[in-house]
Amino acid sequence: MSAFKFLPFALVASFACSALVAVHAAPPPVDALRLYTLDCGRVKFKDFGMFADTGEYDGQPVEIADPCFVIRHPKGILLWDTGLGDAVAAHADGLASEKSGIHLRVPVTLASQLQTLRIAPADVTYLAFSHMHYDHTGNANLFGASTWILDEAELAAATGEPTPHGDDPPTFSAYKRAKKALIDGDHDVFGDGSVRILKAPGHTPGHHVLALRLKNSGTVILSGDLYHSLDNRAFRRVPAFNVSRADTLASIDRIEAIAKNTHARVVIQHAVEDFEKLPKPPAYLD
Repeated sequence: MSAFKFLPFALVASFACSALVAVHAAPPPVDALRLYTLDCGRVKFKDFGMFADTGEYDGQPVEIADPCFVIRHPKGILLWDTGLGDAVAAHADGLASEKSGIHLRVPVTLASQLQTLRIAPADVTYLAFSHMHYDHTGNANLFGASTWILDEAELAAATGEPTPHGDDPPTFSAYKRAKKALIDGDHDVFGDGSVRILKAPGHTPGHHVLALRLKNSGTVILSGDLYHSLDNRAFRRVPAFNVSRADTLASIDRIEAIAKNTHARVVIQHAVEDFEKLPKPPAYLD
């Protein structure tokens, strides 16, 4: 999401992760793809105007969802995006900035939600991000044992000088020591076409969406920040802070064509309406 240049405080980058259980048993294997949706925070904006460069939202208050997604595959576990950060959950009233009019809240930690699925951070095979803004990397450092799938252009931008607005490198500093799979373009995570990371730049230089081919639910596309609301998708609205308007619109064209050709369900990750329609753990899409 990146409008966070307006925040005068830095999100706490590190969150000490105590052992989830004294003795951890590996999660039971699965024989088919599953998609779990986790609640990794909410963000309230006093003025949503920056999310359309054509003025439609000026002065409107909006709350958006900030989910994380666990993808269980017979060959491993992928975590897609890591939310605002479990450290925010320690603040019962969330974190607010009067100057920016932005309020962050994490009602339940990602670590505890994983525990309900019998997943420890060390069980996560792959970690991937739609992009590196800090509402998507808040818990990244919990997963230093995972293989990080990183877009080269996105990583270069997020770790460059000066730090781009919306990125917070301390929240994903574990990438330096983690095993990495650097990509440039689309990527087939498990090698069978069922979980594909699709390049869709414009919001950031290396922004991606995730396309899943589920046995019963069909194709599901997780939008990352290609869209932030239902109206942004319906009317092709572009946030003022995207790095490229032209690339955003080209990515919209590409992903919408893929969605049409695969009869996909497009989940707008930040849309509360879409979030609330998804099964809540331990339920899942398959």
